[in-house]
Amino acid sequence: MAESSRWSRIIVAGVITGAVMVAFNRGGGEITAPARSSIVPSRLDIPSLGIRAPLMKLGVTDGQIELPPYEKPGTAGWVKDSAVPGEEGPAVILGHVDTKTAPAVFFKLKQIREGQVVKIVRSDGKVAQYRVDSVEQVGKDRFPADKVYLEDGLRLITCGGNFDWDKHEYRDNVIVYATLVKPAGSAA
Repeated sequence: MAESSRWSRIIVAGVITGAVMVAFNRGGGEITAPARSSIVPSRLDIPSLGIRAPLMKLGVTDGQIELPPYEKPGTAGWVKDSAVPGEEGPAVILGHVDTKTAPAVFFKLKQIREGQVVKIVRSDGKVAQYRVDSVEQVGKDRFPADKVYLEDGLRLITCGGNFDWDKHEYRDNVIVYATLVKPAGSAA
């Protein structure tokens, strides 16, 4: 996933909007900061694609979403301002499709299909299981921030489409939408 300040700004706007909306909806009309859990997601498993990847926390630095480092192409990242997978709210995980020299963690993501399973192992040893509802490829200039950051469920995001050699980035995003079918409760 090539760095893109436009994409990062859209994501930041979505995270901020989503956090405000979630805080407002849970606070009974009064805006309060959402309670943060000490539990974090630690691994992503997509059996149908053969993906078993560690997860790292991604934050916002200087107004931009951090991305997993290119030096760790097999690692995906959980946006720590999103919901912890297995809990209420939108949980967002980003990963690179490739690096300059090789495929990365989400290289096969566009092959995932409706009904397939995505599992998230959490730091408390519990597993949240999701069912894929849909996959879409959208231009980065049409990124559906409200759908990604305001609706419940898991969102897996990577780059896709054609590569723009002038801008050194992919033109689209591939977004997987999944619904929680088995709340975190059983050990990994």
